Amino acid sequence: MTPNAQEQVERMLALVPYLRARDGISIDEVARDFGVRPSQIVKDLKVLWFCGLPDAVTGDMIDIDMEALDGEGVVKLTNADYLTRPLRLAPHEALALIVALRTLREASGDSQRDAVDRALSKLERATGEIGQTAAAVDVHVDSGDAAVRSTIDQALAGNRRVHLSYYVPSRDETTERDADPMRLVFADGQGYLEAWCHRARETRLFRLDRISAVAVLDAAATPPPGARPKDLSGGLFQPDPDDPLAVLDLAPGARWVADYYPIESREETASGRLRIGLRYRDRGWLERLVLRLGGDAELIEPQTLAAAVRDRAQAALANYSG
Repeated sequence: MTPNAQEQVERMLALVPYLRARDGISIDEVARDFGVRPSQIVKDLKVLWFCGLPDAVTGDMIDIDMEALDGEGVVKLTNADYLTRPLRLAPHEALALIVALRTLREASGDSQRDAVDRALSKLERATGEIGQTAAAVDVHVDSGDAAVRSTIDQALAGNRRVHLSYYVPSRDETTERDADPMRLVFADGQGYLEAWCHRARETRLFRLDRISAVAVLDAAATPPPGARPKDLSGGLFQPDPDDPLAVLDLAPGARWVADYYPIESREETASGRLRIGLRYRDRGWLERLVLRLGGDAELIEPQTLAAAVRDRAQAALANYSG
């Protein structure tokens, strides 16, 4: 979600109770209270017009009535009484919410965990047996070393730059770099720091369990204006279309590669292998992947890299032959 879209959603969520408490108010006054232009309020209201409960038809949705009064736009909100009714959750909804809160607790820092615990306790008391069922679900989020996580939380809260000692497995080395923290992200059971990396000069995701040391610096975190949080709706790791493309033939024992990594194409070959197109940024990473797959994978393109992989494989075999 873009920053503008996120701000609009937050504003519309606040608009509903705001308008319900006022029986007709000018658009200009609403705009002043929310700190935006009247034209933006009109856009927000046109979106609210189509909002309602799940499976609602047109007549069940929020009704927005705007009319001219003394030459000034006036807005009234009706047909939203259901918003004041107590929330009732179906069993599967309550179960999903409890598990989600438990996951959020695992991923939260010390400053947020108390609020999550209070909400979780109230929900478990209200749902009875469903809360006991949720307790059987094993939730695990690896957020790295507790001291590292605490320091990163401190840097984010104070908007400070950090110095990282970060292990890069593709090169089997620990690097030193300064970074401007932007947010914490949790996906597939792992925690990541998203930050502007001054060494790479771009936004990067740093896995928390690969940060061996972190220190908060005196400098403020100042990512450049063009540095935006990545859109992760399509997955945590997404290839860059400018990255080179590799073509691999996979035997049945290596087909998992097509499910584990984002690929651009797949095709069944006459020999029973799966041919995939895979973008890569690090040449060494691709070489190690093909070597690790052994005879279950053949690198077709690029040919120069395929030749390099064959040379490395032959050199490794030569060591054994000796």
